[in-house]
Parts: sequence; C-alpha cells; structure tokens
Amino acid sequence: MPNTNKNLNDDLALGINDEADETREYLNVDPLKHPEKEENIVIAKSKMVLAKKLLANIKENNERLIQLLSGFLSPEDEASISIAQLSDENFGSGEDNLGETRIIEGVFDGENMIGPDGKQYSVPANYASKSKLVEGDILKLTITATGTFVYKQIGPIERARVVGALERSASSEYFALADGKRWRLLTASVTYYKGESGDEIVILVPKNGDSKWAAVENVVRKRE
Repeated sequence: MPNTNKNLNDDLALGINDEADETREYLNVDPLKHPEKEENIVIAKSKMVLAKKLLANIKENNERLIQLLSGFLSPEDEASISIAQLSDENFGSGEDNLGETRIIEGVFDGENMIGPDGKQYSVPANYASKSKLVEGDILKLTITATGTFVYKQIGPIERARVVGALERSASSEYFALADGKRWRLLTASVTYYKGESGDEIVILVPKNGDSKWAAVENVVRKRE
C-alpha cells in the first residue's frame, strides 16, 4: 500500500517551499527595475505657518458655531432628525444659480489672500486698510462671471493691540516698531492717517503667534 501520509507531507512541503520562494522573490525587488520612487515634497515655512493659522481659525470658528447652535437644539431634536431629512430638492439650486461665479476661501497673509491651492489672490490695499485685516484672517473671495473680485472677511483671528513708533525705510516702506519687534504696514493704511516717520502708531496683530504684517488702527501724529 502506498504511503499516502508521506505523499501528502511531500506535497505540503513543496507548496510551502513554493510560497517561500514567491515571498523571497516579492521581497527581493531590484530597485533598478522599478523606477517609481517616492519623491520628497518641499513646503515653504511661510506656507506651513499660513496653513496652520488657517486650520486654527477653522477649528475656532467651528467651535463657535457649535456653541451658538447648541442653544437652539436639544439632544432629542438632533437624534430625531436624520441626515436624509436634512436634504431637500432645493439644496443644490444655489450652485446652479451662481452660473460661472466662483467662490474661494483663503487666509490673509498681510498683503494677499492665499487660497487652498496655494495661489495668491490680490487683495485691494484700500479694502484691507478699511477692514483692518490682520494676518491670519479668513477671507471669502467671490469672482463673478464678469471677472469682478469681491472680498468678505468671514473668520477674523483674535487680535492684540500694540502701541509703537512709525518708521519709513529708504525704499518708502512703512514699519511699526514696538517691544523690539518690527511689523510691515500697508502704505495705503499709513497714508490714510497721514502718518509720518516718528509718529506714534496703534496697530493690530494676531493675539497668538508671530506675524510679519500688522493692521493700522490709528496714528497719533507728532506735534509740528
């Protein structure tokens, strides 16, 4: 009688060896035969800082919205209303009504708006000065079908008020000096208050974190 146990063991051993050979063949990959390599992505520190501020603002605004809405809805109400009930036939009509209008949200870097794609969108200096935009503020840009840019501040960052001295460089750029720090200022903001080098200036800066730019709140002109 043939030894079936022996044959079965031989077959199992052969199968295990074949799998081991396939595993070794899979693991011992020749990198020259697979040119696909992981590429390193380099991100500028300034963009990383702006992205961090953007995320911090989104988190802060979400928490405020939750606190605001929690006063109107009870846990029982939230449990009784399903996701399906929240959608209606008119939900998608808003996008259709916009036509070619585009809406982009981004973070203000002190001079421009940085969109989620990393692109810079020019913010009119007069609008930034009048609105006293601070580096880190969240903006919504509406680009109409005719190409008009309409900005709206939708997520102001927490501000701190600082009193310092106004300085004008040889290249006619304006700066605010206070507590050993130096902030850049929009020229339109300074000229609106008719500020001159040596004047006392009141600026707005982010309450948390450092910034390169500051918003001008007021200028106290020196006596002539």
